[in-house]
Amino acid sequence: MTRRPPPPPAHPRRQVLVALGFGAAAAALGSRLPELETPGDTDASAGGAGTDSSTETTTTTTPPEAALTAPPAMADAGPELGPDHVFDLVIANGRVIDPASGFDGPLDVGIDGGIITAIAPPGLKARELIDASNQVVAPGFIDILSYEPNPFGIWFKAADGVTTNLAMHGVNNYANAFFNDFEGKTPIHFGGAFHQHFLRGEDLGLKPEESPTAEMLTEFAQLARFNIGNGFAGVAFSPEYSPGTNLAELDALATVLAELGHTAFFHVRYSDPDPPGTSFEAIDEVIALAERTGIPAHIEHIASTGGTFVMADTIARIEAARASGLDITADVYPYDFWATTVASYRFAGDWQGRYRISYEDLQIGGTSERLTETTFESAKDENKLVAALGSIPEEDVQLALKTPWIFIGSDAIAEESQNNHPRASGTFSRVLGRYVRELGVLDLTTALAKMTIQPAQRIEAMIPAMARKGRLQRGADADIVVFDPNTIADRATVEKPASRSVGISHLLVDGHKVMVDGELDRTQLVGRALRSS
Repeated sequence: MTRRPPPPPAHPRRQVLVALGFGAAAAALGSRLPELETPGDTDASAGGAGTDSSTETTTTTTPPEAALTAPPAMADAGPELGPDHVFDLVIANGRVIDPASGFDGPLDVGIDGGIITAIAPPGLKARELIDASNQVVAPGFIDILSYEPNPFGIWFKAADGVTTNLAMHGVNNYANAFFNDFEGKTPIHFGGAFHQHFLRGEDLGLKPEESPTAEMLTEFAQLARFNIGNGFAGVAFSPEYSPGTNLAELDALATVLAELGHTAFFHVRYSDPDPPGTSFEAIDEVIALAERTGIPAHIEHIASTGGTFVMADTIARIEAARASGLDITADVYPYDFWATTVASYRFAGDWQGRYRISYEDLQIGGTSERLTETTFESAKDENKLVAALGSIPEEDVQLALKTPWIFIGSDAIAEESQNNHPRASGTFSRVLGRYVRELGVLDLTTALAKMTIQPAQRIEAMIPAMARKGRLQRGADADIVVFDPNTIADRATVEKPASRSVGISHLLVDGHKVMVDGELDRTQLVGRALRSS
């Protein structure tokens, strides 16, 4: 791998938006996130996909009295447009939900030049119209725990309602190369974090079980600072996969984060409650690092690492740390099984005892094959990814979903080999279909907050552009998903992980129509690189 020159500067219009004050917008909205603790009503009207027209149109449906209010505007949204303004695009007749303010009501959304310029009762004039009757209009989903936006898997993200793909589990590359590799080649926005596990091997030449020397740590800190300066957001730590990670290594990189005001993202060290090495020890390691350095910390896929079999106690531990003033959050994916490669350190030692599973519970992703003690070794030689069926208690998933400071993140992106977990394609639709509509674990607005405004606010101190995402408000970026709450569902399985979700009719990215009437437009490579400040 080589370090490449930085990508060209952002579009001039985006530079103007930065000058207008992302920080002011973030400050104005930071206190508006509602308390999201109590599941509530998930009722919604039935309906199907809308249609587009290319002629000037005026919406005429009379809204109920509830539509006389609207979500608050961004702090620098500017004055409202007059009644004669013709919008580039209007999404009409939809149920508008802005999780940032808690607004939920029937309004139309006007868009100009990739920005939401009006949210108002019907009557907006439009050059193009999307009819969202009987559907929800919401901010596009933000996947806070994905990987590099490869040209195969990224379309399954789009089909799952994702408009921003953040590789916060860490990017297997240097920053300049990463952004250059995908600039202009993806339908949705992308960014990522410095990957401690990968780059300690790539740059320092360390094996996973080896610890760095003092000289190496100086070099590693400089490498992290250089790559964050070139656009990475935060550092992704994976001590379970690099057990040689010691206190000195954590502190060296955390010092860089503290200097730059960035966040540590953690795949924690242990994934079970049994000594030696317990989930509580792993969580305490993160808490202690946050206490020593003052940095924010985010725990990845908490149901599979750090909370498995002990979720209530893990949550209580973190809530005590949060109550003491520490900034710690987490994410979860909505499945009762995890997946990883067989040659990884996760399968070291007595993995059957730690995870309460056997060889027969391991299924090779993209196939129907279950492993045996004999075939396990061949799968290890090929380093196949396997799904560990039944490895996460369902009650742990539901408890995590109900916790206000735990967001939604997929921890996957599909590959052409299809050797993947179904979370790569169905995470967000599964939350809305299974856990909102079918089980009532969450109400719709709470679920949407966990996949829009909450991840946006977690990231925006590092990536200023995120201060205009995750909101359905005048002045925000027109990253928008339109879906039927009665039909949205995941379709991906272990056997067929690259299977599109259903129930989403339209997806806009900066106002560009990436999906129309349920069909993806693969010419719309309009996603932007989201670099740190």
